[in-house]
Amino acid sequence: MKIFSVIAIIFLTAFCFSFSLQQKKEYNNLYSSSLGEFNNQLTLLSNTIKGADLSHERGRDKIREQIKNSRLKMKGLDFWFRYFEPNVYRRINGPLPVEWENEVFEKFEPPYKREGAGLTLAEQYLDEEIINRDSLASLIASSVAALETFKADSITKNLDSYHHFFLANRLFILNLATLYTSGFECPDTANIIPELQSMLKDVKEIYITFDETFPSTALSKEYLSLYDKTIDFVSKQPLQFSSFDHFGFIKDYVNPLFGINQQFIRSYSVVTKNYNDFTLNNDCNSIFDKSLYSPQNSKGIYSLIEDEKLLTEIKQMGKLLFYDPILSANNLRSCASCHKPTEYFTDTTQATAFQFDHREHLPRNTPSLINVTFNHLIMLDGKHISLQDQAKDVMHNEQEMNNDQKELIKKVVSCKEYKDAFKKFLKYTPEEKEVSLSHIVSAITYYYADFSNYSAPFDGAMNNKKAIPAEAVKGFNLFMSKAQCATCHFAPIFNGVKPPYIGSEFEVLGVPEDTGYKKLSADKGRYNVNPAKETLNAFRTGTIRNSAFTKPYMHNGVFQTLEQVIDLYDVGGGAGKKLTVNNQTLSSDSLRLNKTEKSELIAFIHSLNENIIFENPPPELPKSSDKKLNARKPGGEY
Repeated sequence: MKIFSVIAIIFLTAFCFSFSLQQKKEYNNLYSSSLGEFNNQLTLLSNTIKGADLSHERGRDKIREQIKNSRLKMKGLDFWFRYFEPNVYRRINGPLPVEWENEVFEKFEPPYKREGAGLTLAEQYLDEEIINRDSLASLIASSVAALETFKADSITKNLDSYHHFFLANRLFILNLATLYTSGFECPDTANIIPELQSMLKDVKEIYITFDETFPSTALSKEYLSLYDKTIDFVSKQPLQFSSFDHFGFIKDYVNPLFGINQQFIRSYSVVTKNYNDFTLNNDCNSIFDKSLYSPQNSKGIYSLIEDEKLLTEIKQMGKLLFYDPILSANNLRSCASCHKPTEYFTDTTQATAFQFDHREHLPRNTPSLINVTFNHLIMLDGKHISLQDQAKDVMHNEQEMNNDQKELIKKVVSCKEYKDAFKKFLKYTPEEKEVSLSHIVSAITYYYADFSNYSAPFDGAMNNKKAIPAEAVKGFNLFMSKAQCATCHFAPIFNGVKPPYIGSEFEVLGVPEDTGYKKLSADKGRYNVNPAKETLNAFRTGTIRNSAFTKPYMHNGVFQTLEQVIDLYDVGGGAGKKLTVNNQTLSSDSLRLNKTEKSELIAFIHSLNENIIFENPPPELPKSSDKKLNARKPGGEY
């Protein structure tokens, strides 16, 4: 009997193992078959390009129709493509011929060029007066070649485990809230919602096959029920994306789906080796929660400190130093001189702040420090990779604080209150033997970063806490569609950091030197840091949160009102105003926004005003052993 029992166990084990392999094959087969179908569509597209009469619209329309068919198959694979190899995906559906987007990992290596190809660029090329058949064909040939990457073992082996699924699903959900309904990479707006409908149904098939393959880590009935309601909601929406209810879609469906998927990631102990997950927080349950992603470390040298009492002491020193002109060479200028806390840490009184000499003005507008922590690269040209580097640069810069490092530290530690505090902090930074500039700037960045933790009425609305005015809801729907704002300003911070929140985008808008649009601003922007024809006059896309309070606008402070800013976009940027901007990334076509629509956009922008509690400046500053330094005024004198 024992022999038969052993044989039975071996047989049952072998059967279960075989069944498990078969299940995994089903999930793999879905991926492989979808890949094959897409490959077939690309082959048909290549053949259509070869035989079409490119000189007549009828021939071009045949290609457009086949591009449309190919895009629908591609969208069924987007769930995997974007997560596994986003850079390769650019060769399948890149929105730009060349991109210099700067990922978090470029903090450790120089920026590099990413060349785009594929369906979006091919469709845009069809609108040119003269089309070179070989050039058009090469865009699709590049897509076919890129598919080989997605067939590789390095990709398919990930399908044998459940871990990738919930992480890819998270990115899919984030893109539902940001890219898929905005026209970010779909040149024909008439196809945006049909593509969304098709994609949602294809992902449902992925869900079903995954649950059959990995029943012990399956999606819940709650999730699947809500997802079915999402499909139903989208199926009943108008096909014109400007009439689509983006607000209701994200609030009632996308954001709740995100929260449930985050619970799966935690409960199933999902692990990752993919850089797409680098900054995302598994403990965050809402897209509209400031803990969603973390590009910057505001603690700096104090990163290892977790004790709240000690951190409070560091923050107190940071506040004193923020207001202390001892950081400048002449002891007359503080951080608060330009970044006025009561003005949302900017300066609304002048287009650009005074230089150190108190006569000339700096070339750029003072940016708000609120929400600056949600950028991978700091400064409008992305010059710095950390808040601390930026602070050091300001202190050394001849035009700003003009201070010598050794002299600065000497002056700071001449104040007993500072000296005692930093000697105490020094114990918690064992890599440093004495008080350094890093100790000083890290206290400052930790202080002001705290003001980035506040929320806005729009966040509350998205989290079902409190409604916002109907005019603001209409403004958000315009923002996501006709006004094209969401193709550059991505939720939740509404800056240039898009899912998976590992990079900062730079855009060329054609900002003028003056409101009369007589000439283009001479500031080369990102080009000064990373010289390339695409980066000339490019600037990092900033947040629109609190922008009602952060005038003047643009890198040179040329505009005084939000209406002027919206007019710049509405007219098609500098190129739309007949300025020569050969590399403008903003469309030069007019948005044709009417007065009511512009008013609604501003209502939405106002819903992003955060309920920040500002503090009073310190009544006095620490006394120095050098009596000449004790005439300092909190906040400085200019």
